[in-house]
Amino acid sequence: MIDHIAGAEVVVCSPTRNYVTLKITTADGVVGYGDATLNGRELAVASYLRDHVAPLLIGRDASRIEDTWQLLYRGAYWRRGPVTMAAIGAVDVALWDIKGKTLGQPVYQLLGGAVRDRVLTYTHAMGWELPALLDAVDALRERGFRAVRAQSGIPGLDTVYGVHRDCSGYEPAARSTAAPEEVWDSSAYLRHVPGLLAEVRRHVGEGLELLHDTHHRLTPQQAARFAAAVEAVDLFWLEDVTPAENQDALRLVRGHSTTPLAIGEVFNSIWDCHRLIEHQLIDFVRAAVSHAGGISHMRKIHALADVHQVRGAPHGPSDVSPITLGASLHVGLATPNFAIQEYMGYDPLVGDVFPGAWSFDDGYLHPGDAPGIGVALNEELAAKYPYEPAYLPVARQRDGSITDW
Repeated sequence: MIDHIAGAEVVVCSPTRNYVTLKITTADGVVGYGDATLNGRELAVASYLRDHVAPLLIGRDASRIEDTWQLLYRGAYWRRGPVTMAAIGAVDVALWDIKGKTLGQPVYQLLGGAVRDRVLTYTHAMGWELPALLDAVDALRERGFRAVRAQSGIPGLDTVYGVHRDCSGYEPAARSTAAPEEVWDSSAYLRHVPGLLAEVRRHVGEGLELLHDTHHRLTPQQAARFAAAVEAVDLFWLEDVTPAENQDALRLVRGHSTTPLAIGEVFNSIWDCHRLIEHQLIDFVRAAVSHAGGISHMRKIHALADVHQVRGAPHGPSDVSPITLGASLHVGLATPNFAIQEYMGYDPLVGDVFPGAWSFDDGYLHPGDAPGIGVALNEELAAKYPYEPAYLPVARQRDGSITDW
Protein backbone atom coordinates (compact mmCIF):
# COMPACT_ATOMS: atom_id res chain seq x y z
CA MET A 1 0.00 0.00 0.00
CA ILE A 2 1.26 3.49 -0.88
CA ASP A 3 1.16 5.92 2.04
CA HIS A 4 0.36 9.63 2.07
CA ILE A 5 2.83 12.38 1.20
CA ALA A 6 4.75 13.61 4.24
CA GLY A 7 7.32 15.90 2.60
CA ALA A 8 8.04 17.79 -0.62
CA GLU A 9 11.43 19.49 -1.02
CA VAL A 10 13.01 21.41 -3.88
CA VAL A 11 16.73 20.99 -4.58
CA VAL A 12 18.48 23.41 -6.95
CA CYS A 13 22.03 22.50 -7.91
CA SER A 14 24.52 23.24 -10.66
CA PRO A 15 26.91 20.36 -11.44
CA THR A 16 28.16 21.96 -14.72
CA ARG A 17 24.66 23.46 -15.32
CA ASN A 18 21.53 24.21 -13.30
CA TYR A 19 18.94 21.57 -12.40
CA VAL A 20 15.76 21.79 -10.31
CA THR A 21 14.74 18.56 -8.58
CA LEU A 22 11.59 17.81 -6.59
CA LYS A 23 11.90 15.23 -3.83
CA ILE A 24 8.62 13.79 -2.52
CA THR A 25 8.70 11.54 0.56
CA THR A 26 5.83 9.40 1.81
CA ALA A 27 5.03 8.81 5.47
CA ASP A 28 6.63 5.37 5.27
CA GLY A 29 9.86 6.77 3.82
CA VAL A 30 9.55 6.03 0.10
CA VAL A 31 11.21 8.79 -1.96
CA GLY A 32 10.30 9.86 -5.48
CA TYR A 33 12.19 12.32 -7.68
CA GLY A 34 10.94 14.63 -10.42
CA ASP A 35 12.75 17.11 -12.67
CA ALA A 36 11.49 20.71 -12.88
CA THR A 37 14.40 22.26 -14.78
CA LEU A 38 13.42 25.12 -17.08
CA ASN A 39 16.55 26.37 -18.78
CA GLY A 40 17.24 30.01 -17.99
CA ARG A 41 14.19 30.28 -15.67
CA GLU A 42 15.06 27.66 -13.06
CA LEU A 43 14.32 29.73 -9.98
CA ALA A 44 10.84 30.62 -11.24
CA VAL A 45 9.87 26.93 -11.20
CA ALA A 46 11.68 26.31 -7.91
CA SER A 47 9.64 29.07 -6.27
CA TYR A 48 6.38 27.87 -7.82
CA LEU A 49 7.01 24.40 -6.44
CA ARG A 50 8.32 25.43 -3.04
CA ASP A 51 5.92 28.26 -2.28
CA HIS A 52 2.71 27.17 -4.00
CA VAL A 53 2.63 23.48 -4.94
CA ALA A 54 4.49 21.70 -2.14
CA PRO A 55 2.04 22.83 0.61
CA LEU A 56 -0.84 21.33 -1.40
CA LEU A 57 0.83 17.92 -1.51
CA ILE A 58 1.29 17.26 2.18
CA GLY A 59 -1.17 14.65 3.43
CA ARG A 60 -2.36 13.60 -0.05
CA ASP A 61 -2.52 9.95 -1.04
CA ALA A 62 0.65 9.39 -3.08
CA SER A 63 -1.03 6.65 -5.12
CA ARG A 64 -3.61 9.02 -6.64
CA ILE A 65 -1.37 10.26 -9.44
CA GLU A 66 -4.06 11.31 -11.91
CA ASP A 67 -6.16 12.98 -9.22
CA THR A 68 -3.13 14.99 -8.08
CA TRP A 69 -2.46 16.00 -11.68
CA GLN A 70 -6.06 17.18 -12.04
CA LEU A 71 -5.83 19.10 -8.78
CA LEU A 72 -2.70 20.98 -9.83
CA TYR A 73 -3.92 21.71 -13.36
CA ARG A 74 -7.70 22.10 -13.22
CA GLY A 75 -7.83 23.18 -9.60
CA ALA A 76 -5.75 26.29 -10.25
CA TYR A 77 -7.17 29.44 -11.80
CA TRP A 78 -3.93 30.05 -13.78
CA ARG A 79 -3.38 27.14 -16.15
CA ARG A 80 -0.68 25.96 -18.52
CA GLY A 81 2.51 27.82 -19.30
CA PRO A 82 6.05 26.45 -18.96
CA VAL A 83 6.49 27.25 -15.26
CA THR A 84 3.21 25.68 -14.16
CA MET A 85 3.55 22.61 -16.37
CA ALA A 86 7.18 21.98 -15.42
CA ALA A 87 6.13 22.04 -11.78
CA ILE A 88 3.20 19.68 -12.41
CA GLY A 89 5.50 17.44 -14.45
CA ALA A 90 7.96 17.16 -11.57
CA VAL A 91 5.19 16.14 -9.15
CA ASP A 92 3.79 13.61 -11.62
CA VAL A 93 7.13 11.93 -12.33
CA ALA A 94 7.98 11.81 -8.62
CA LEU A 95 4.66 10.07 -7.87
CA TRP A 96 5.21 7.53 -10.65
CA ASP A 97 8.67 6.96 -9.17
CA ILE A 98 7.11 6.30 -5.76
CA LYS A 99 4.50 3.95 -7.19
CA GLY A 100 7.12 1.93 -9.05
CA LYS A 101 9.35 1.68 -5.99
CA THR A 102 6.45 0.65 -3.76
CA LEU A 103 5.31 -2.06 -6.17
CA GLY A 104 8.88 -3.14 -6.98
CA GLN A 105 8.44 -2.51 -10.71
CA PRO A 106 10.05 -0.23 -13.31
CA VAL A 107 7.58 2.42 -14.42
CA TYR A 108 7.28 1.07 -17.97
CA GLN A 109 5.68 -2.06 -16.54
CA LEU A 110 3.03 0.11 -14.88
CA LEU A 111 2.32 1.75 -18.26
CA GLY A 112 1.30 -1.55 -19.84
CA GLY A 113 4.69 -3.12 -20.34
CA ALA A 114 7.25 -2.85 -23.12
CA VAL A 115 6.15 -2.64 -26.75
CA ARG A 116 9.77 -2.60 -27.96
CA ASP A 117 13.04 -3.96 -26.64
CA ARG A 118 14.94 -0.66 -26.74
CA VAL A 119 14.53 2.98 -27.74
CA LEU A 120 16.27 4.44 -30.80
CA THR A 121 18.21 7.60 -29.97
CA TYR A 122 19.95 10.44 -31.74
CA THR A 123 22.62 12.87 -30.67
CA HIS A 124 24.18 16.10 -31.97
CA ALA A 125 27.10 16.55 -34.36
CA MET A 126 28.50 20.07 -34.68
CA GLY A 127 31.26 21.59 -36.75
CA TRP A 128 31.84 25.20 -37.73
CA GLU A 129 32.91 24.12 -41.22
CA LEU A 130 32.14 21.00 -43.23
CA PRO A 131 35.35 19.01 -42.49
CA ALA A 132 34.89 19.44 -38.74
CA LEU A 133 31.22 18.46 -39.00
CA LEU A 134 32.05 15.32 -40.98
CA ASP A 135 34.66 14.35 -38.40
CA ALA A 136 32.07 14.83 -35.64
CA VAL A 137 29.55 12.67 -37.48
CA ASP A 138 32.14 9.93 -38.02
CA ALA A 139 33.09 9.97 -34.34
CA LEU A 140 29.45 9.51 -33.32
CA ARG A 141 28.99 6.64 -35.75
CA GLU A 142 32.01 4.95 -34.19
CA ARG A 143 30.29 5.27 -30.80
CA GLY A 144 27.32 3.37 -32.22
CA PHE A 145 24.83 6.12 -33.00
CA ARG A 146 22.46 5.32 -35.86
CA ALA A 147 20.88 8.79 -36.02
CA VAL A 148 22.68 12.14 -35.83
CA ARG A 149 21.56 15.77 -35.87
CA ALA A 150 23.97 17.80 -38.03
CA GLN A 151 24.53 21.54 -37.36
CA SER A 152 27.19 23.90 -38.68
CA GLY A 153 28.46 27.46 -38.69
CA ILE A 154 27.19 29.97 -41.26
CA PRO A 155 29.55 32.00 -43.49
CA GLY A 156 29.50 35.65 -42.50
CA LEU A 157 28.26 35.04 -38.94
CA ASP A 158 30.53 35.10 -35.91
CA THR A 159 28.30 32.94 -33.74
CA VAL A 160 25.61 30.33 -34.38
CA TYR A 161 23.50 28.91 -31.57
CA GLY A 162 24.83 25.59 -30.34
CA VAL A 163 27.86 25.47 -32.68
CA HIS A 164 31.34 26.45 -31.52
CA ARG A 165 34.34 27.21 -33.68
CA ASP A 166 36.57 25.11 -31.43
CA CYS A 167 34.19 22.11 -31.65
CA SER A 168 33.66 22.20 -27.90
CA GLY A 169 30.61 20.57 -26.33
CA TYR A 170 27.09 21.86 -26.70
CA GLU A 171 25.75 23.95 -23.81
CA PRO A 172 22.82 26.21 -24.65
CA ALA A 173 22.85 28.37 -21.50
CA ALA A 174 25.76 30.69 -20.77
CA ARG A 175 26.67 31.30 -17.14
CA SER A 176 26.14 35.04 -16.83
CA THR A 177 23.88 37.63 -15.24
CA ALA A 178 22.49 38.74 -18.62
CA ALA A 179 21.47 36.96 -21.80
CA PRO A 180 24.24 36.89 -24.44
CA GLU A 181 23.26 38.16 -27.89
CA GLU A 182 23.98 36.70 -31.31
CA VAL A 183 23.54 38.10 -34.81
CA TRP A 184 21.43 35.99 -37.17
CA ASP A 185 20.98 36.07 -40.96
CA SER A 186 18.31 33.76 -42.41
CA SER A 187 19.34 34.50 -46.00
CA ALA A 188 22.91 33.36 -45.33
CA TYR A 189 21.54 30.24 -43.62
CA LEU A 190 19.28 29.40 -46.57
CA ARG A 191 22.13 29.81 -49.05
CA HIS A 192 24.54 27.64 -47.09
CA VAL A 193 22.85 24.81 -45.20
CA PRO A 194 21.03 22.83 -47.94
CA GLY A 195 24.31 22.26 -49.79
CA LEU A 196 26.12 21.42 -46.56
CA LEU A 197 23.52 18.80 -45.59
CA ALA A 198 23.78 17.32 -49.09
CA GLU A 199 27.54 16.94 -48.55
CA VAL A 200 26.93 15.21 -45.21
CA ARG A 201 24.53 12.79 -46.89
CA ARG A 202 27.06 12.01 -49.63
CA HIS A 203 29.66 11.36 -46.93
CA VAL A 204 27.60 8.99 -44.79
CA GLY A 205 25.62 7.25 -47.53
CA GLU A 206 22.28 5.66 -46.74
CA GLY A 207 23.19 3.93 -43.52
CA LEU A 208 22.68 6.84 -41.11
CA GLU A 209 19.58 8.80 -40.20
CA LEU A 210 20.23 12.55 -40.47
CA LEU A 211 18.30 15.28 -38.64
CA HIS A 212 18.56 19.06 -38.68
CA ASP A 213 17.21 21.85 -36.45
CA THR A 214 16.47 25.41 -37.61
CA HIS A 215 15.63 26.65 -34.07
CA HIS A 216 12.43 28.47 -35.17
CA ARG A 217 14.46 31.03 -37.12
CA LEU A 218 12.62 30.99 -40.49
CA THR A 219 9.47 32.69 -41.71
CA PRO A 220 6.77 30.39 -43.20
CA GLN A 221 7.87 31.18 -46.77
CA GLN A 222 11.52 30.60 -45.90
CA ALA A 223 10.61 27.38 -44.11
CA ALA A 224 8.77 26.08 -47.18
CA ARG A 225 11.72 26.97 -49.39
CA PHE A 226 14.19 25.27 -47.07
CA ALA A 227 12.11 22.09 -46.62
CA ALA A 228 11.89 21.75 -50.40
CA ALA A 229 15.62 22.39 -50.84
CA VAL A 230 16.61 19.53 -48.53
CA GLU A 231 14.18 16.88 -49.80
CA ALA A 232 16.93 15.01 -51.63
CA VAL A 233 18.96 14.77 -48.41
CA ASP A 234 16.29 12.38 -47.07
CA LEU A 235 16.25 13.79 -43.56
CA PHE A 236 14.73 11.77 -40.74
CA TRP A 237 13.22 15.13 -39.83
CA LEU A 238 13.51 18.88 -40.13
CA GLU A 239 12.98 20.36 -36.68
CA ASP A 240 11.41 23.65 -35.56
CA VAL A 241 11.47 25.08 -39.06
CA THR A 242 9.29 28.07 -38.05
CA PRO A 243 7.76 29.32 -34.77
CA ALA A 244 4.88 27.08 -33.70
CA GLU A 245 2.61 29.89 -32.47
CA ASN A 246 1.45 30.40 -36.06
CA GLN A 247 0.32 26.84 -36.57
CA ASP A 248 -1.27 27.45 -39.97
CA ALA A 249 2.23 28.27 -41.23
CA LEU A 250 2.93 24.55 -41.29
CA ARG A 251 0.30 24.21 -44.04
CA LEU A 252 2.50 26.30 -46.33
CA VAL A 253 5.51 24.10 -45.58
CA ARG A 254 3.47 20.92 -46.12
CA GLY A 255 2.25 22.24 -49.46
CA HIS A 256 5.78 22.58 -50.81
CA SER A 257 7.64 19.59 -49.41
CA THR A 258 7.36 16.03 -48.15
CA THR A 259 10.33 16.50 -45.78
CA PRO A 260 9.21 15.12 -42.38
CA LEU A 261 8.59 17.87 -39.81
CA ALA A 262 9.24 17.77 -36.08
CA ILE A 263 8.14 20.48 -33.69
CA GLY A 264 7.15 21.02 -30.08
CA GLU A 265 10.08 21.16 -27.67
CA VAL A 266 8.59 24.40 -26.30
CA PHE A 267 5.08 22.90 -26.04
CA ASN A 268 3.80 22.28 -22.54
CA SER A 269 0.32 20.80 -23.02
CA ILE A 270 -1.88 18.94 -25.45
CA TRP A 271 -3.58 22.25 -26.21
CA ASP A 272 -0.37 23.53 -27.81
CA CYS A 273 -0.19 20.74 -30.35
CA HIS A 274 -3.65 19.21 -30.87
CA ARG A 275 -4.36 21.14 -34.10
CA LEU A 276 -0.95 20.27 -35.55
CA ILE A 277 -1.60 16.62 -34.74
CA GLU A 278 -5.24 16.44 -35.82
CA HIS A 279 -4.50 18.14 -39.16
CA GLN A 280 -1.33 16.07 -39.62
CA LEU A 281 0.81 19.17 -40.11
CA ILE A 282 3.73 17.51 -38.32
CA ASP A 283 5.21 14.02 -38.28
CA PHE A 284 6.85 14.10 -34.84
CA VAL A 285 5.77 15.84 -31.64
CA ARG A 286 8.72 16.94 -29.50
CA ALA A 287 7.24 17.86 -26.11
CA ALA A 288 9.43 16.85 -23.16
CA VAL A 289 8.12 14.83 -20.21
CA SER A 290 9.39 17.44 -17.76
CA HIS A 291 7.91 20.44 -19.58
CA ALA A 292 4.58 18.93 -20.63
CA GLY A 293 3.08 17.92 -17.32
CA GLY A 294 4.90 14.66 -16.69
CA ILE A 295 4.27 11.07 -17.71
CA SER A 296 0.49 11.29 -17.25
CA HIS A 297 0.01 14.17 -19.66
CA MET A 298 2.64 12.96 -22.11
CA ARG A 299 0.66 9.74 -22.48
CA LYS A 300 -2.40 11.78 -23.51
CA ILE A 301 -0.39 13.68 -26.12
CA HIS A 302 1.03 10.47 -27.57
CA ALA A 303 -2.38 8.77 -27.58
CA LEU A 304 -3.85 11.62 -29.64
CA ALA A 305 -0.83 11.55 -31.93
CA ASP A 306 -1.19 7.81 -32.47
CA VAL A 307 -4.69 8.23 -33.90
CA HIS A 308 -3.29 10.60 -36.52
CA GLN A 309 -0.10 8.66 -37.32
CA VAL A 310 2.14 11.23 -35.64
CA ARG A 311 5.01 9.86 -33.59
CA GLY A 312 6.51 10.90 -30.27
CA ALA A 313 10.10 12.11 -30.13
CA PRO A 314 10.67 13.97 -26.84
CA HIS A 315 13.08 16.83 -26.32
CA GLY A 316 16.04 15.56 -24.31
CA PRO A 317 19.18 17.71 -24.36
CA SER A 318 21.55 18.16 -21.42
CA ASP A 319 19.34 20.91 -19.98
CA VAL A 320 16.81 18.38 -18.74
CA SER A 321 18.14 16.24 -15.94
CA PRO A 322 18.75 12.49 -16.06
CA ILE A 323 15.47 12.11 -14.16
CA THR A 324 13.59 13.38 -17.21
CA LEU A 325 15.65 11.19 -19.52
CA GLY A 326 14.80 8.16 -17.39
CA ALA A 327 11.10 9.02 -17.33
CA SER A 328 11.07 9.61 -21.09
CA LEU A 329 12.65 6.23 -21.74
CA HIS A 330 9.99 4.47 -19.67
CA VAL A 331 7.34 6.23 -21.76
CA GLY A 332 9.20 5.34 -24.95
CA LEU A 333 9.51 1.67 -24.11
CA ALA A 334 5.75 1.41 -23.47
CA THR A 335 4.38 3.69 -26.23
CA PRO A 336 3.61 2.17 -29.67
CA ASN A 337 4.05 5.39 -31.68
CA PHE A 338 7.25 6.49 -29.95
CA ALA A 339 9.92 7.07 -32.61
CA ILE A 340 13.19 8.30 -31.15
CA GLN A 341 14.72 9.91 -28.07
CA GLU A 342 17.11 12.85 -28.14
CA TYR A 343 20.21 12.05 -26.07
CA MET A 344 23.25 14.26 -25.70
CA GLY A 345 24.79 12.50 -22.73
CA TYR A 346 25.93 14.18 -19.54
CA ASP A 347 29.14 15.33 -17.95
CA PRO A 348 30.44 12.62 -15.57
CA LEU A 349 29.77 14.93 -12.64
CA VAL A 350 26.08 15.07 -13.56
CA GLY A 351 26.04 11.28 -13.54
CA ASP A 352 27.51 11.30 -10.05
CA VAL A 353 24.86 13.72 -8.79
CA PHE A 354 22.05 11.83 -10.57
CA PRO A 355 23.06 8.13 -10.62
CA GLY A 356 20.77 6.20 -12.96
CA ALA A 357 19.87 2.75 -14.24
CA TRP A 358 19.41 3.68 -17.91
CA SER A 359 21.96 2.49 -20.48
CA PHE A 360 23.15 3.20 -24.03
CA ASP A 361 24.23 0.49 -26.46
CA ASP A 362 24.57 0.33 -30.25
CA GLY A 363 22.52 3.47 -30.88
CA TYR A 364 19.70 2.57 -28.50
CA LEU A 365 18.72 3.45 -24.93
CA HIS A 366 16.98 1.41 -22.23
CA PRO A 367 15.62 2.76 -18.91
CA GLY A 368 16.75 -0.28 -16.93
CA ASP A 369 14.66 -2.47 -14.65
CA ALA A 370 15.20 -0.75 -11.31
CA PRO A 371 11.91 -0.06 -9.49
CA GLY A 372 10.46 3.35 -10.28
CA ILE A 373 12.14 5.73 -12.72
CA GLY A 374 15.59 4.38 -11.92
CA VAL A 375 17.33 7.72 -11.32
CA ALA A 376 18.28 9.06 -7.88
CA LEU A 377 19.75 12.26 -6.42
CA ASN A 378 22.96 12.39 -4.40
CA GLU A 379 21.92 15.29 -2.17
CA GLU A 380 25.23 15.56 -0.36
CA LEU A 381 27.13 15.96 -3.63
CA ALA A 382 24.45 18.23 -5.13
CA ALA A 383 24.85 20.62 -2.20
CA LYS A 384 28.44 21.27 -3.25
CA TYR A 385 27.27 22.84 -6.52
CA PRO A 386 24.87 25.74 -5.83
CA TYR A 387 22.83 27.55 -8.44
CA GLU A 388 24.64 29.90 -10.81
CA PRO A 389 22.82 32.46 -12.99
CA ALA A 390 22.65 31.33 -16.62
CA TYR A 391 20.74 32.56 -19.65
CA LEU A 392 19.96 31.29 -23.12
CA PRO A 393 21.21 33.60 -25.89
CA VAL A 394 19.06 36.16 -27.65
CA ALA A 395 19.14 36.37 -31.46
CA ARG A 396 19.03 39.66 -33.40
CA GLN A 397 18.86 40.34 -37.11
CA ARG A 398 21.70 42.29 -38.71
CA ASP A 399 19.68 45.50 -38.27
CA GLY A 400 19.55 44.96 -34.51
CA SER A 401 15.94 43.80 -34.22
CA ILE A 402 15.04 40.73 -32.14
CA THR A 403 14.28 37.61 -34.13
CA ASP A 404 12.63 34.33 -33.16
CA TRP A 405 14.32 31.67 -31.12
